[in-house]
Amino acid sequence: MLNSPWVSVPVGLVLGVLTGLGTGGGSLLLLWLTLVLHMDPAQARLVNLMFFLPSALAALWAGRRQVPFRKVLLPVVTGCSTAALFALWAKNMDTEPLKKLFGVLLLILGTRELLYRPRKPR
Repeated sequence: MLNSPWVSVPVGLVLGVLTGLGTGGGSLLLLWLTLVLHMDPAQARLVNLMFFLPSALAALWAGRRQVPFRKVLLPVVTGCSTAALFALWAKNMDTEPLKKLFGVLLLILGTRELLYRPRKPR
């Protein structure tokens, strides 16, 4: 029943809206695919990537006038090339310690977000 279009389409729409708002819809998609639909984690990551790319392009197009292209070109090229390099490197290494460190980072950031209070202006 959860695999049906009657459930998948509304879930995809909600996650697309959340992704467009920049709230981590892709992370929620991973949880949906692995915990609810019991998809293999490797397949779920691939689906998440296929979900993210068009969502990111749509968000980029919508916000194209907010940031000058010249200011983002170098970070984008550097980030993409570094990600590709480390993705190739990770195929030949034990990634278990990195997974644990990333989990700790997510816990720290999540806790910070929950406890964060903006400072009052003086």
